Amino acid sequence: MAAPQLRPDDSSPAIALSGVQFEWKGTGFRVAVDAFQVARGERVLLLGPSGDGKSTLLGLICGISTPAEGKIEILGTDLAALSSARRDRFRAEHIGVIFQMFNLLPYASALENVRLGLAFAPGRARRAGGDADAADELLTRLDLPEGKMRLRPASGLSTGQQQRVAAARALIGGPELIVADEPTSALDGASQERFLDLLFAQLDRLGASLLMVSHDERLAPRFDRVVRTTDVLRTEAAA
Repeated sequence: MAAPQLRPDDSSPAIALSGVQFEWKGTGFRVAVDAFQVARGERVLLLGPSGDGKSTLLGLICGISTPAEGKIEILGTDLAALSSARRDRFRAEHIGVIFQMFNLLPYASALENVRLGLAFAPGRARRAGGDADAADELLTRLDLPEGKMRLRPASGLSTGQQQRVAAARALIGGPELIVADEPTSALDGASQERFLDLLFAQLDRLGASLLMVSHDERLAPRFDRVVRTTDVLRTEAAA
């Protein structure tokens, strides 16, 4: 049997889950998803309170966790058909992740952190062309000041600046899917709006899909579709 192709099928949804069952071993915490889809180019906000399985769902979508049952197709690729190493490669090539705490290397500069998005993704690196120039261009588009600011260690940047660096790292090289875990939780309302303006402008440029999870109802009007976790996820804690 031939190895699964890593090239996404453009006719398929960006995300398609069906009959998914997952349990965190040793905790008794279980998550189930009967059906969930995100279309190509769609911007979807998944709203729900903390502890209701949103981050677990993102881990499954990114192939970091694997379900006990069910099917997860990302960009037309069945993640269960890939080995662990090939899932890692697929994620690096096709999914840009913005973490809640940004997960930047504190001692590396803004430019170095952005270029990390290409370190394990030769396809994205080719699409980015010169990675230094691509990183600079994205940081300019995301309003991070030029000059010494971009050479400063990430630990010396403000929360808003770190957020824009994290977004640039996710966007560089044009991945087809962006997944964001509470990326605006540390920002006030005005800063949230500005960040979303910048992020959505880049999504328009790339034609990428977005799945963002949050507990913040204020974000809802900005998205094509809002989904409640109660409509998608079923969770069960240990007795």
